Amino acid sequence: MKMPHPFLSLTELKKINLKNEVLAGLTVAMTMIPESLSFAILAGLSPLTGLYAAFLMGIITALFGGRPGMVSGGAGATVVVLIALASLHGVEYLFAAVVLAGIIQFIVGACKLGRFIRLIPQPVMYGFLNGLAVIIFMAQVAQFKTTTPDSTTWLQGSELYLMLGLTALTIGIVWFLPKLTKKIPSSLIAIIVLTLLVFFFQIDTKKVIDIAEVSGAFPSFHIPTIPFTWETLQLILPFSLVMAGVGLIESLLTLNIVDEITNTKGNSNKEAMAQGSANIINGFFGGMGGCAMIAQTLVNLGAGARTRIAAVIGALTILFIILIGGPVIEQIPMAALVGVMMVVAISTFEWVSFRLITKMPKSDIFTLFLVTALIIFSHNLALAVLVGVIVSALIFAWDNAKRIRARKSYDEKGHKVYEIYGPLFFGSSISFAEKFAPQDDPNIIIIDFKESHIADMSALEVLKKIIAKYQEVNKKVILRNLRADSIRLLNNSGAFLHIEIETTPHSQEETS
Repeated sequence: MKMPHPFLSLTELKKINLKNEVLAGLTVAMTMIPESLSFAILAGLSPLTGLYAAFLMGIITALFGGRPGMVSGGAGATVVVLIALASLHGVEYLFAAVVLAGIIQFIVGACKLGRFIRLIPQPVMYGFLNGLAVIIFMAQVAQFKTTTPDSTTWLQGSELYLMLGLTALTIGIVWFLPKLTKKIPSSLIAIIVLTLLVFFFQIDTKKVIDIAEVSGAFPSFHIPTIPFTWETLQLILPFSLVMAGVGLIESLLTLNIVDEITNTKGNSNKEAMAQGSANIINGFFGGMGGCAMIAQTLVNLGAGARTRIAAVIGALTILFIILIGGPVIEQIPMAALVGVMMVVAISTFEWVSFRLITKMPKSDIFTLFLVTALIIFSHNLALAVLVGVIVSALIFAWDNAKRIRARKSYDEKGHKVYEIYGPLFFGSSISFAEKFAPQDDPNIIIIDFKESHIADMSALEVLKKIIAKYQEVNKKVILRNLRADSIRLLNNSGAFLHIEIETTPHSQEETS
């Protein structure tokens, strides 16, 4: 029996459309090159540092990552956090920080913490995608400017009209070609058509060569030349932690998005370990590090890729360009790449979020716009997502705090029964305490938790104080219908050993 390729599952092998995978990989490589170069230059690094990152991140995560169809490379989101370190202490410290960030990411994956990406609410996801779409689009608009050592100005006259016309032609090809045929990725066709058009008609327009040269050698092993001291660790650790967090959030969000598009499930922990491994190798081979690239991933999926092959092809194409094909790639007009990425930005934006505004809770709408605004104005994706999750959690806690209720009645023995509805936790503990009247209640009261449960230490503390107030006036408290996890909390605290707990079938059930 023939064994499958060790990096492809049987399911993946059955889905392979080799032509789509190869063409998608070539398209991804074409769109990744200018972005990797731009971010490397922005960070004050050698352009090849960006291309090395694109190749190393791409090939390692393609082979060992947890999500077929995803594309990783030298992403700006991770590089931006290291600019200050590189400018103040040099590129060697940047490489060391990339290695340390990779180690942190690998540990997160090995400890199976990647699943916590599920805690990100849908409004935060919408805000993330919308903000990212605006950033991608505005980054392309920046290509309509010309930069000199002294100033940056908009293109003018025929130069501007030519750039606009070529970009519009690219967008038209990418947008309308799939209506005629989907056998060849429209993005790749657009890039080829624009390149040939500019070459044969000798059109004078901005090209990749105007950003940087892309020819070089194979990346070589290099240990960062920094002092291996405690002071150095203290210096680079904060940068590494932020980079690791940004990279994981963007990568795992991208994985989640691909899961939804393909209706399959990736492995977040495996992806985190692959991202970490790729960044470790980046630091030792002169790459600026990176993470998953959502724009290129969407290009890849839009071109029909569904397995690891396309990402491998894309990475190997970048290596080929570094070693041999640089002179050809340098002639690609920037208008072609700008047009492709503008379509990606438009496709990335969750337009459905506008239709849901009238149907969503106001708190979700606020969170969506907050995350979008933070990403647009700060360009810090990790911070925006973190703030969004915190705001959502606080809103959830506030809503649940308001929902705790106590229905009061008397049983046949004259005991007062408090039937509690809603979770008892730090947010609802004050409201819970206000519902009891030790001075006015009979000698025995029953607190029924059938429709509630004790969630945390704050809940235990407020319950302990309420019982103590009843005991001060020689009255007894009985706890009824506690869930098994609530009973465990009470027992572990050691403060409720002498409190009567009525055991019922409900309290014996384990929660899943």
